[in-house]
Amino acid sequence: MRFPRYAAAIGAFLLLSACGDAARSLAASEPADDAVCALDGMSIKDYPGPKAQIAYHGGRVDFFCSLAELFEVLFGEEGQQGIGASYVQDMGKADWHKPRGHWIEARSAFYVLDSRAEGAMGPTIGTFARQEDAQAFARREGGRVLPFADIRPAMLKLGTQPAHDASDNSMR
Repeated sequence: MRFPRYAAAIGAFLLLSACGDAARSLAASEPADDAVCALDGMSIKDYPGPKAQIAYHGGRVDFFCSLAELFEVLFGEEGQQGIGASYVQDMGKADWHKPRGHWIEARSAFYVLDSRAEGAMGPTIGTFARQEDAQAFARREGGRVLPFADIRPAMLKLGTQPAHDASDNSMR
């Protein structure tokens, strides 16, 4: 009666392998050089300031060139549907002008709202893994430090136009 035991072992292995693939698909990933923002089509890597991403249970990853756009999705009508994980960049480690890597869970980050620091959409939200880094940034650039759980839609400037569109009259 070895066959049922082997079949059970193989079934368990396949099930665990699938779980591993699902966990890997929810991990943060670095956007390709030609990646664009899921909401407005702006290039992810052409602008300063932190970027964000959402990994969906189905394997899709959406990137965002500004934190306001991440919150538009998280606080939007569809809310958390299908979202497996969300990530922001730790600007305590990443270069503000050319941020690469240093992805952290969005829910564990500290946010600096209302700063003077410029991002893809003009003044932007800063994101940090450590509260001390967020506080130091707020002292330099202005703003207030909040954990993810304290952020509410009314605090954010959602639905803003990209900074480069505001001054580019040739496209109108």
